[in-house]
Amino acid sequence: MKTSRGLLAGFFVASGLNHFVSPRFYRAIVPPSLRHDAKRLVEVSGAAEVLGGVGVLLPRTRRLSGVALIALLAAVFPANLYMASEPERFKRVPRWALYARLPLQPLMMWWAWRATRD
Repeated sequence: MKTSRGLLAGFFVASGLNHFVSPRFYRAIVPPSLRHDAKRLVEVSGAAEVLGGVGVLLPRTRRLSGVALIALLAAVFPANLYMASEPERFKRVPRWALYARLPLQPLMMWWAWRATRD
C-alpha cells in the first residue's frame, strides 16, 4: 500500500507541475464551453493535483486528499471526452491514447480510493 500511495502522490505532483510547465497543452484540452476561463482552470487544476498528491503522503490529510483527487478526476473527465470526440484537434496524441484515457479515469479513481484507505 505504501508503494501504491507513493506512486499515486508522485503521479499527481508531476502531473500538476506539468500544468505550469506546459500550460498551452492543458488550455487546448479545455472544452469549448469553458474556454473563456481556460487559464484559471488549468492553474487551479494543476495546483489541486500538486496539493492532492502531497496530501496523500500525509496521514492527517490522506483520506481527504483521496476524495479530493477522485472529485478532481471527475471534474476533468469532460476534457478527456472532448479530446476523444475531436481527435483531429489533437494530432500529437495517438488516437488510441485519446480513447484509452476514457476507461483509465475510473481506474485512476479506484487507485486514489484504495491508496488512501488504510
